[in-house]
Amino acid sequence: MSMWTSLPDLAYLYAMLKNTICEVLDITFDAFDDNSITASMVVDHRTHQPFGLLHGGASVVLAETLGSMASYMCIDQKQFYCVGLEVNANHLRGVRSGRVSAVARPVHRGRTTHVWDIRLTDDSGKLTCISRLTIAVVPLGETPPAR
Repeated sequence: MSMWTSLPDLAYLYAMLKNTICEVLDITFDAFDDNSITASMVVDHRTHQPFGLLHGGASVVLAETLGSMASYMCIDQKQFYCVGLEVNANHLRGVRSGRVSAVARPVHRGRTTHVWDIRLTDDSGKLTCISRLTIAVVPLGETPPAR
């Protein structure tokens, strides 16, 4: 049984990234199945830190983008919206070039919060970062919780 309230339309999700940091970082949505969604991001001068490695903050942008959009596809979008409450990341391996891919899988999908496990890998499939994202599911018209 699929976790999606509405099946992810990768072209639609990608179009939502227009004119955002995600467009600058060349984040793309690549695939989904019943229990996960995958996106990727370029590793080049746009995402490097000063020593030529993938910036940890860029990895977090990818993780939060992917988890947030996954939550969005799991809710009734006519009644709710999603905002990030907390994100953390453990950076395990440096990456200098290519793309990193991220796969988001739910840990918890409750009525008011979602928690996602997001794992980033390099082009050779080696794990580079593990992130956990907590999302608040907020009724439309209400102010989200303070961050």
